[in-house]
This record gives sequence, structure tokens and C-alpha cells, in this order.
Amino acid sequence: MDTTLRDGEQTSGVSFVPHEKLMIARLLLEDLNVDRVEVASARVSDGEFEAVKMICDWAARRNLLHKVEVLGFVDGKTSVDWIQRTGCRVLNLLCKGSLRHCRQQLKKTPEEHIEDILDVIRYADEQDISVNVYLEDWSNGMKDSPDYVFQLMDGLQGTSVKRYMLPDTLGILNPLQVIEYMRKMKKRYPEVHFDFHAHNDYDLAVSNVLAAVLSGVKGLHTTINGLGERAGNAPLASVQAILKDHFNAVTNIDESRLNDVSRVVESYSSIVIPANKPIVGENVFTQVAGVHADGDNKDNLYCNDLLPERFGRKREYALGKNSGKANIRKNLQNLGLDLDEESMRKVTERIIELGDKKELVTQEDLPYIVSDVLKHGMIGDKVKLLSYIVNLAYGLKPMATLRIEINGKEYEESSSGDGQYDAFVRALRKIYKVTLKRKFPMLTNYSVTIPPGGRTDAFVQTVITWNYEDRVFRTRGLDADQTEAAIKATIKMLNLIEE
Repeated sequence: MDTTLRDGEQTSGVSFVPHEKLMIARLLLEDLNVDRVEVASARVSDGEFEAVKMICDWAARRNLLHKVEVLGFVDGKTSVDWIQRTGCRVLNLLCKGSLRHCRQQLKKTPEEHIEDILDVIRYADEQDISVNVYLEDWSNGMKDSPDYVFQLMDGLQGTSVKRYMLPDTLGILNPLQVIEYMRKMKKRYPEVHFDFHAHNDYDLAVSNVLAAVLSGVKGLHTTINGLGERAGNAPLASVQAILKDHFNAVTNIDESRLNDVSRVVESYSSIVIPANKPIVGENVFTQVAGVHADGDNKDNLYCNDLLPERFGRKREYALGKNSGKANIRKNLQNLGLDLDEESMRKVTERIIELGDKKELVTQEDLPYIVSDVLKHGMIGDKVKLLSYIVNLAYGLKPMATLRIEINGKEYEESSSGDGQYDAFVRALRKIYKVTLKRKFPMLTNYSVTIPPGGRTDAFVQTVITWNYEDRVFRTRGLDADQTEAAIKATIKMLNLIEE
């Protein structure tokens, strides 16, 4: 079960609007093929109600409604009625899984809490709503009050509850404890379907999930990119890869869509994926050391089962001060370029020099570095920006006028836009699509960085990701002005597609 839209949205600073929730739910169920999605908590807000209703309307039309679940509370009829009005048919009922929570938060005895839970379950049965039960703080319950946990479980036996979901709510467990507590649960209740819900406070969420699987758990809770309260939850991509590669587990997950869905959630959540995050991080399929590229050339000596193609990605070889000739050759091969040994030596020295200055060197920079070092015009300026003007006036849309030379012929165009750079790109697009009747690349990502502690006059590095004829590539521009840096990256892109 993926709980990105419920527990993941409890990440500090994350709030999905209804159409974003619908899009993520569609990606999870139709693209990734997860078995279930938990999409919200009951009673939160009017916006949450609308989001759940939209998702349930969509799911019902595709016979997926049974896979949509909502967290509800032990509050008599209130949560059940809220869920009923959205059209959802599955309630995940949040109960207290530790004696401390029962007595100190609810101020009730175990017997009183059990009777309250039974009242909700009976009412849900009357409304034809399926019920799963969360034992909140179950991990502390098993540590400090196991008799209470068993009393609660015994009190719910014989009801319609389909799944008992066991959360490590505060992320306190290690894998050995998970195995110990899960085996106790399985031994006492062998016929019960248990889910495990891990939190990552000690960076053990993925390990604990695997321990739960080894102990006989039937369901796992994950989120995209590990989103979740505090340190987050177990990330779906990592759990999937480890289950498949280390335990030969079979799931319905379409691994090839993991990266794409991860990027959508990154965009909607505004929580940036760390570059070194397993499976979906920007750098995890990038070899840096030259010896690694050399080994890959000889027999894929530095590859493991985490092949990037599994996840809709490709292996890259970084360019920088640690680059050897093997790294550079790999990148040149991908660009269709071949150099003699002396030329390779010169290019390698130049890349190391740039790396020592901490400059980002990309594969797309490589032809320009080669051209600059060897001075023989390997990459010509087939597209030249002759002049341009962009303006910004309060209360008016930004405007751009540009004059450009493409393969020796000059073109001029103007356009307005939502920003200065947007106006510039719209004017360019007019030239390519209207005047030249050609395709214009799609901008898929735009990132801006300045040096740490940079002032208002600091250099700005703009890295733009493009998609052109099913090829994804990045270009970079560096300037003191952000718009100028983006324009430089764009002109570099145009020269690349001319080549």
C-alpha cells in the first residue's frame, strides 16, 4: 500500500491540491501498479474532501475503487459518514496500539477503547464500508505493554476487519526487534493479515520492512521518495528493488515507471530528491572514478543488478577532476565522437582543470570543450544570437524581441510571456515552429544555483533539461544575470540539435 497522499503529505511543508492528488493516485494505480493507495485522512478539510471525491469518482469508473483507502478515527459515526460521502469504500481505522496512548491520550481503559472501536466497525459494516485497523504506536506497545496489544487484538477477533496494520509510529525499532515482535504476532494470530508501516527516524525503515517480510508480514506501506512525517517512511523504489534482487519477491510494481513518478511527486511536493538517493537520485547511476569506466569498458566490472534501464534511466560517466580517459571516451562515444590519444590527453587536462575549479561539467559541455581545446571547429556556431532585448514593467506582461542567425540566415521575432525568459523562448518558438516549420524542444526542468553565501552580483548557473525527439539532455549557462544564463543554455541547446 502506498501512503504518499496521506502519510507522505504529513511531511513538513507538503500540501497537495486536489488535482495533484488525483494525478498522483492515477500514476500509482495505473502506471506503477501498486495494490492499494491511502489517499487522505478523514475530516481534515473541505479541500481534502474534494480530493478524495475526485479520486473515488475516477477510480470507480475504472473498477479500482476497492484499492482506494482513507484514514479514519474512533469517533462514532463521524469518520464513517465523511468517508461514505466521498464515495470511498475502505476505512483504515486509527486505534491505539499502546497502553500509554490509550490511557494518556484518550483517558480511557482498554475495555472502553475496544468497545468504541467495535461501535465504529459495526456502523461501517452497516454502511458497507470495509475496515482495516491501524494499531498506532504498536512498536512501543510491544516493547512496554504487549498484554494490552494482545487484549486489543483479542477484542477485535470475529469482526469484519480485513487487515491489521502495525506501525512503528515513532521509528524506534531495529530489524531484530521487528522480527521478534512480528513473530510473536504471527504465532498468536496465524490466520490474520498483517501490514507493516515503517518510519525512518533511525534510517532503518527499509531494513525494518525487510525484517517484517522475513517474519511473514503480508502487506507493506511505502511512500514515493520516502516522504512522511519527521524523517519519512520507507521509499517504494528501494523496497521494491531489494525485495526483488535479494529475496526474489514478485510484486506488481512496474519498475520502469518508478523514476518518472518520483519526479512528478518531487515537483508537486517541492521536496528535492537528494542526488545520492538510491534508485531515483540524480547521481546514483553515474560513475565518477575513471577506473570504473575502464572496468565497464572491459566487462561491466563495476555494474550490479541495479541496472539503470530497469528504472527507465541510463548509466552516465561523470566529467571532472576524477575523470580518466575512460570516462571521457564513454561520453564521447555516446556523442558519436572519436579522438586520437594526443587530443584525448589535452581534453582530459582541460576537464580536470575545470573540475579543480568545482565547475559542473556535463556531457553536453563536452563537444564545446573539445572544440575549444583543439581549435578546429568541431562544433560550429550554427545558431548565433545576434541581439535581443527583454523588458519588465509593473502591471504589464514581460516582452522579448530577438534577432538570431540559423545556418547563415537571419530571423527576427517578438513575444510576450509570463516572465522575461518565457517571453524569449516564446519568440524563439515562433521562429522554429511558425517560420521554419520545425520542432522545438520541450523544456522539462529548470534549476538555478548560486555559490553558497553568494551576493546579488554572484554568478548564476542555470541548468535546463530538454526533451527533443525522445532524447533527454541538459545544457548549462553561467552568468551574473539569471535570464542571461538561461539564454546561454538555450542557445547551446539550439546548436546541439543543429548538430
